[in-house]
Amino acid sequence: MTALVAIAGLSVALPPGGDRPYAVRDVSLEIGTSEIVCIVGESGSGKSVTAHALMGLLPRGLDAAGGSIRFDGREILGQPAQDWRRMRGAEIAMIFQDPMAALNPVVPVGRQITEQIRAHRSIGEAAAMQQAGDLMVQMGLEAAHLHAFPHQLSGGQRQRVMIAMALSLSPRLLIADEPTTALDVTTQAQILDLIRTVQKERQMSVLFITHDFGVVSDLADRVAVMRAGEVVESGPVRQVLDDPRHPYTRALIAAVPRLSGSPDPLPPHAPVLAVTGLSKVYRRGGGFLGLGARRETRALDKVSLTLQRGETLGIVGESGSGKSTLARCIIRLADVDDGEILFDGADLAKMNGRGLRACRKRIQMVFQDPFSSLNPRHTVSEIVTAGPRAHGEGAKEALARAAEMLALVGLEASALPRYPHEFSGGQRQRIGLARALMLKPDVLIADEPVSALDVTVQAQVLELLDRVRAHMNLAMLFITHDMRVAARICHRVMVMRQGRVVEEGPAATLFAAPKSDYTSQLLAAIPGQSRLEA
Repeated sequence: MTALVAIAGLSVALPPGGDRPYAVRDVSLEIGTSEIVCIVGESGSGKSVTAHALMGLLPRGLDAAGGSIRFDGREILGQPAQDWRRMRGAEIAMIFQDPMAALNPVVPVGRQITEQIRAHRSIGEAAAMQQAGDLMVQMGLEAAHLHAFPHQLSGGQRQRVMIAMALSLSPRLLIADEPTTALDVTTQAQILDLIRTVQKERQMSVLFITHDFGVVSDLADRVAVMRAGEVVESGPVRQVLDDPRHPYTRALIAAVPRLSGSPDPLPPHAPVLAVTGLSKVYRRGGGFLGLGARRETRALDKVSLTLQRGETLGIVGESGSGKSTLARCIIRLADVDDGEILFDGADLAKMNGRGLRACRKRIQMVFQDPFSSLNPRHTVSEIVTAGPRAHGEGAKEALARAAEMLALVGLEASALPRYPHEFSGGQRQRIGLARALMLKPDVLIADEPVSALDVTVQAQVLELLDRVRAHMNLAMLFITHDMRVAARICHRVMVMRQGRVVEEGPAATLFAAPKSDYTSQLLAAIPGQSRLEA
């Protein structure tokens, strides 16, 4: 196969004082014409740096220290800025991981697409907007979405806009940098199918960056595995997945959670938490003096559940299913419209003031994004001890116990004087867990705690949560959109859709023989099942 891209011996140096001399070192990789190549590895492995070098977008402070990047036979590494500008979008385009951060929040998405088209072609605004509308329809969106701002679109819709923008100039190479990491399983399947379809129709080459071997299995022709800036294994996808030769590759594949092997349900006991008929409606609009259209969204519709000590109940479903709203209502970060939340016999839904404050101490939450949920201006010591000090515990006693909790979650006491930005994503999630455990809760709510983590770090955090649950005899409500993650840690699973409970039962039974068509659709959308579950 003719190579459209040939990377040979690429090395990119890190600034002095880094944890290693090179971000990528001696990387060689080819992408054939009309071929899909996946680069897989953990955070810090050099995947994105390789892609950014290929786009001429290396961050300030990172410089190519050697090697070659040839595109269609010509050397592009080190070419002048004006040549890079002509290439980007027209010959090489990129889909970024976070479309909300990549799109301009104050400009309609249609205008953002036409801006790129008009920067490279002599074309009027009306004609460019017509092209943008045609692209949106091809991506499965309505032309009316051209006038929407990024915040008015869902995550999947924003990613489709990014793909439309990347394809607007018909590039020969499409680089996709973790484009499905934060999406739920059905939206991820739709985006992957869209990329496959567009690649075949346009005969494009694709460089797809991911840490999910399920995605690799379903999408790639060839795969390169990176670790600490180096390619440790590469080859046809079947060869690498079916007969991995490097221990690191085998470890990554082994870390992918499987649907089989769910924990057995616990013997029935009196529930520590019982939710009955919980309903929540969000009301928006009305305009000045109540004029204008008023919209209502029923986020929760008569949801009921029970949770006993030592048990993990998984809440699964797509974005917008009501999972996080349910968690926020249980911990009373949001008021409820109807229903009961019985915690040790007391109804949290009707509580306020001191009574609610005392009960909330016993129900703690670990949030999805550990970075935004930790105050960047506070040290770990201040973050972890804030709860006990707010409830009257002395600073010295709280600090002593903070060291114990850090040890429980696998961190050294030396972390106490440091700040959140000094830690990796997995370490920050451990800090968030230690903060929640400082108040010795009876119920722990984990809201998508591993969705943004690499597969190996994800496995470590899941093992940690399970060990802490058993050690402290916690009742855990685990919210996720990943059915494989739910199978790894949950005794029971409750499937939600549009604010309602679709199905509930023991994890092993539900995954082996789902009763609902919707649950079957979620299971069918999991990437890489045929190869990774074998």
